[in-house]
Amino acid sequence: MNHSSLRARRHFLKHLTILSGTTITPILPSAVRDAFAHGSNPAATSDFLPWYTRRQNYRSLKQSSYDTTGGNSDRWSIEPGKTLQVFSQKGSGVITHIWFTVGARSQNHLKELVLRAWWDDEENPSIETPLGDFFGLNLGQSFVYQSAFLNCSANRAMNCYLPMPFRKSARMTVTNEGSLPVGSLYSNIDFQVVPGLPDDVLYLHAQYNQAAPCVASDNNWQTNSDANRLMNVEGKQNYVFAEARGSGHLMGVTLGILQNQNDWPGEGDDMIFIDDESQPVIVGTGLEDYVCGAWGFGGLSNPNSFAHLYNGASYITNPERVGGRYVCYRWHADNPVTFTKYMKHTVEHGHANHRADNYYSCCYWYQNEPHQKFPVMAPVSKRIPAIYAVEPQGALKP
Repeated sequence: MNHSSLRARRHFLKHLTILSGTTITPILPSAVRDAFAHGSNPAATSDFLPWYTRRQNYRSLKQSSYDTTGGNSDRWSIEPGKTLQVFSQKGSGVITHIWFTVGARSQNHLKELVLRAWWDDEENPSIETPLGDFFGLNLGQSFVYQSAFLNCSANRAMNCYLPMPFRKSARMTVTNEGSLPVGSLYSNIDFQVVPGLPDDVLYLHAQYNQAAPCVASDNNWQTNSDANRLMNVEGKQNYVFAEARGSGHLMGVTLGILQNQNDWPGEGDDMIFIDDESQPVIVGTGLEDYVCGAWGFGGLSNPNSFAHLYNGASYITNPERVGGRYVCYRWHADNPVTFTKYMKHTVEHGHANHRADNYYSCCYWYQNEPHQKFPVMAPVSKRIPAIYAVEPQGALKP
């Protein structure tokens, strides 16, 4: 193998490691292995080492809720209607990890607390979502799970590892939109101060959306397979995870579903509009397939929750019945969906949108600034998951 081929192979492996978030140790050619074994130092072989063995040019820092008096009251409190600034930094940097845990009187605090973040002194937040939804707890309750970028550890510890770069400044707040005070919000935000960022670095965006309930296109909720009667090619009535204008790439979604009626709720296809507002470019085969599961996650009698690196149905209770709950996620880190001017990520709610379950989601993507202003979030009273009863002719009531 000549030197140019060897360099190209290492370059590929290096970038594959960055995209996957895991360390990949390449199999070295025998000549290189022998050189190392005999103590020589071939100049072109250092790229095979993991990045963390090399000297870095950033400075590691943390902003947290620690007790500045030196005591052990390492927490903040937030009164109803008040906003707490949990992070503020000037200059170039990257937030690498966020950890929160909350002690609150309200059982709905994961829906009542709203996380917002602004990059480079922009007017509108690039992150705006209830705290629980941002961390993949879309139905307002904690459970333990693990994914590549989000996890919830035991005792309600929420973690995010999505990198959040900024060039001039970063600011992050938590607002209590509930009626009760939050006695304890603990926070650790790890970040890097860097000399600068490349021109092609983009900003993280995270947007909340909900439909409680989704508007059904048909009153027959008992069937998912009447393809001759129900058609949906253009996706006009789909549930929308997020819509963006600019240039960037889609990273993934978290989604909570609360069933308003019996039977399988996840037959709807994922549809992504890319640079064309009239027609989806990417069309999948069903919600359980989009999150890389299959066969209704085990169905009515044999449900199987799972939480993997890039995909999961991390929480399933009472499946395919009124009141059934599903929490799912899908990360596109293997192949982020790129767009140059427009992106709308959607999914059908049942085949051809014939079901009216409750959907609560957070969508994550990177793009340039300025970004399109997000729609106004639903008021806190509407964000609390609640079952809607089925009435004759498909009408709904709380």
